[in-house]
Amino acid sequence: MTAQRFIADHVLPLGSSGIRRVFELAATLDDPIDLSIGQPDFPVPENIKETMCGAIRGDRNSYTPSRGLPALRERIAADLKAEFDWEPDLFVTCGVSGGLLLALMACINPGDEVLIGDPYFVSYKQLVRLVGGVPVLVDLYEDFQARPDRFEAAITDKTKIILLCSPGNPTGVVQSAQSIQAVAELAQRRDLLLISDEIYTKLSYDGPSSSPVRFAPERTLLLRGFGKSHALTGLRLGYAAGPEEIIAQMAKLQQYTFVCAPHPGQVGALEAMDTDVSHQVDRYRAKRDLICAELKGAFDFVRPSGGFYLFPKVPKQYASGNAFVDAAIERNLLIIPGDAFSERDTHFRISYAAPDDRLRQGCEILRDLAAG
Repeated sequence: MTAQRFIADHVLPLGSSGIRRVFELAATLDDPIDLSIGQPDFPVPENIKETMCGAIRGDRNSYTPSRGLPALRERIAADLKAEFDWEPDLFVTCGVSGGLLLALMACINPGDEVLIGDPYFVSYKQLVRLVGGVPVLVDLYEDFQARPDRFEAAITDKTKIILLCSPGNPTGVVQSAQSIQAVAELAQRRDLLLISDEIYTKLSYDGPSSSPVRFAPERTLLLRGFGKSHALTGLRLGYAAGPEEIIAQMAKLQQYTFVCAPHPGQVGALEAMDTDVSHQVDRYRAKRDLICAELKGAFDFVRPSGGFYLFPKVPKQYASGNAFVDAAIERNLLIIPGDAFSERDTHFRISYAAPDDRLRQGCEILRDLAAG
C-alpha cells in the first residue's frame, strides 16, 4: 500500500514554512546565535503565571464556552469600547492564526480572491489556498507601506478580502494612519472585507499603530492576541471582533475545530489585560535602536517602528536571500531568508527578540558577510 493516494490534492502544493525549517535546524547546532524566531525573549510575567497555575490547581481545566469565558469576553469588549467607541461581536480564538483560519473558512468560496501585501506573514498565502481561495500578492516594496492604488489595481470581480498586518511581520513597519485610512476607504468603496492582523499592536515604538477600525468599523474584522505582548505564544490565545454575521459563522466553526481556547490560558489572558508591559516595549524599542545602529551603512533597510523584526536587503555580492542565509548559518548565525515571506528572494529577516550581547555578535557576523 502507498499512503500517497490518501493525501488530499489541496495539501500537496503547500510548501513547508521557511521559519520552521530554520527553527528545527537550530536544534542541531551547537549554541547558535539565533535571530530567527519571532518569539519574545522575556518570560511570562510572574502574576500571569501564578494566575494560570492557580486556575489549573483550582480545576479550571475543563472546556469553556466555545466563544470563551464570559468575563474575558466582557473585558475585551470594554477595552474595544474604550479604545474605539466600538461595540462589535467577538469571541476568544486559539491565537491570531486560529482566528485567521476560521475567518477564511467562514468567508471564502472556491475562487474568491484575497489581496495580501508582499512581504507577508508566512501562513497568509497558504491558508487562503487551503480554504480554496486565491491569494493575490500586492507589491509593498520598497518602503512597505500599503499603497491604495496598488491594491485597487489588483481588484477584480472575484476579490472579497483585503488582509492587512500592522505592525508588520517580517518588516516591522507600522502602516501610517494615511495608508490605513486610504485602504479602509477603498474597501468601503469596492465593498470588500478588511481583515486586520494586529498581533503586534502593543509593540509599537514611535507612536500608536493605527487600525482600520477607526475608519471602517462596519467592515473590519479585527484579530488580536496575547502571545507577542505577554510572551504567551505557546498558549495560543487571541480574539476576533467584527460584524455579527461573520463572527457567528466563525464561532460556529470553532465548535467543530478548536472547540475552545485553553481554559487556564483564558484565565491568564484576563490577568494579562491588567498587566503593564510598557517596560518590555521600552526594552524592544532599545533593541530596535541597537540593531539599526549596528547595521546602518552595511545594509539597506527600512527602519522598523513595531514588532521585533528587521528586513534588510541582501548585499549585492550574494545571488539571493537564501545564499546569504546559508553563508550566515555557516557562521552559526540563524536568520530567515526573505522568500519565506515574499515572492522575492532579495531580503532576509532578523528577529531582535534576543539578548543584547547576542544581537551584537550577530550584527558583527552580518557586517563581516556584507564586507566580504
